Amino acid sequence: MRISDRILELEIAVRRYTFVRQVVKVDETHYSVKYRLYIEPDLFVQLYFNERSGTVGLVLIHRGRRLYGRDCQAGRWHRHPADDPATHDASPEGARAISVEEFLAEVQDILVKVSLI
Repeated sequence: MRISDRILELEIAVRRYTFVRQVVKVDETHYSVKYRLYIEPDLFVQLYFNERSGTVGLVLIHRGRRLYGRDCQAGRWHRHPADDPATHDASPEGARAISVEEFLAEVQDILVKVSLI
């Protein structure tokens, strides 16, 4: 997917989730982009897309630590589950491709569950 398509996907998805208070573009090149969607100063979603390699990184970070994530590297998806974010879940659910909107819905569920929103 092209970077411009990823940015549009992000812009549309963010409008649906009121817990996102600020969107900051951290970095952009001709073939990659990184955003942070701030919920609180120490709680944010970081999104990374690399058009050339096909890499996607979607991660929820709190106080400098990953709480949850989904990544795609070399065309293969895996999940870092909220109950053990250091692990790689390559089960059928963990290996499923996911949109930004779906990821934000998962993040919202996790934040509610752990009383961060």
